[in-house]
Amino acid sequence: MTSHPSPRTALPDEPRPAPSSRVLVLNSGSSSVKYQLLDMRDGSRPAQGLVERIGERTSRLRHTPLATGESREWTGPIPDHEAALKSVAEELAKDGLGLDSPELAAIGHRVVHGGKHFTEPTLIDATVLAEIERLIPVAPLHNPANLTGIRTARALRPDLPQVAVFDTAFHTTMPESAARYAIDVRTADEHRVRRYGFHGTSHAYVSRATAKLLGKAPEEVNVIVLHLGNGASASAVRGGKCVDTSMGLTPLEGLVMGTRSGDADPAVIFHLARVGGMSIDEIDTLLNKKSGLIGLCGDNDMREIGRRIGEGDERAKLAFDIYIHRLKKYIGAYYAVLGRVDAVAFTAGVGENSAPVREAAVAGLDSLGLAVDDELNAVRSDEPRLISPAGARVRVAVVPTDEELEIATQTYALVERNRYAAPARGN
Repeated sequence: MTSHPSPRTALPDEPRPAPSSRVLVLNSGSSSVKYQLLDMRDGSRPAQGLVERIGERTSRLRHTPLATGESREWTGPIPDHEAALKSVAEELAKDGLGLDSPELAAIGHRVVHGGKHFTEPTLIDATVLAEIERLIPVAPLHNPANLTGIRTARALRPDLPQVAVFDTAFHTTMPESAARYAIDVRTADEHRVRRYGFHGTSHAYVSRATAKLLGKAPEEVNVIVLHLGNGASASAVRGGKCVDTSMGLTPLEGLVMGTRSGDADPAVIFHLARVGGMSIDEIDTLLNKKSGLIGLCGDNDMREIGRRIGEGDERAKLAFDIYIHRLKKYIGAYYAVLGRVDAVAFTAGVGENSAPVREAAVAGLDSLGLAVDDELNAVRSDEPRLISPAGARVRVAVVPTDEELEIATQTYALVERNRYAAPARGN
């Protein structure tokens, strides 16, 4: 689906305009829009914000410009994504950062599902939009919202390059042995049933950042990345390329998550339908929104679960133990897949902030070369850092993820490649 133009080198006497350097990153959810404006010259973020509860009378916009660091909030009805993005544009304009700014080089859009064909960031055109729409059946909650954001942004700035960066793209390097389910091939192909994986921008960013932390190139390093937030996924990354990941056709497969079950016997669905009398929609809601930690103990916040464990709450302790058991199984499985592991990297909200989760996840894995230093593990920091003992065979790292920077970097690189590949005027 993507094209790869051959680079064209400018002649010494061929003038080129100074490139614009800013990228607006948009993450359009079903009822929210997250945004960040990044300057690719220095990595600064002139502005960022969030519109939430779109479609309600109590919609809220929170905007924070870098210049002051003080947030502005507005509450009131925002009926749809078009109104939301227009409100974002107005807030940016108040700070001299509007969508009409000549400094704006492109808009980068997070798109959750790109199927097996979108393997890299892609300039958005009618064909790309049609393919994203065709993938809605395998991403019914995410792709429609992503499409709405893209269409609205294109209407506001039809002249500006806009790029889709796909959550699934990083995982398209998985071999067929990891990507296929063991079901009838023709049925699987007809209905696009395969393992796609998600959180790809995070896994890509963290695997590279981990290699940098070790002082090596990504091609030299094998990393197990553990993205642990309310949604959670693991990946096995060999030499900078994903060879396996825990999420599958949808983000439901894999680790125990905040509200998702992760791995479960598929026959659970048949059992609940036949014996429990539940509809498909009710089972879908159960497994996606009422399972995981919240289903086990009524809380999906690891901090609250930790507090309850400290008070002797047995349900909270069991939920934590199940969470860790599944996580440890994936660490062991991906160790076997990779053969050699240089580092295990924890990231996202839980991975970056929960020392007890990190400690428990590698406890008892000394024979695999995995351990954490108690003092290093207890340190709280926004910087990438190693928490394994000195001289450890396998390094354990905490690497804060930055999906917005990853989207902006991929967007800007693509726009720049195309700018230099474009034929000179008059040719």
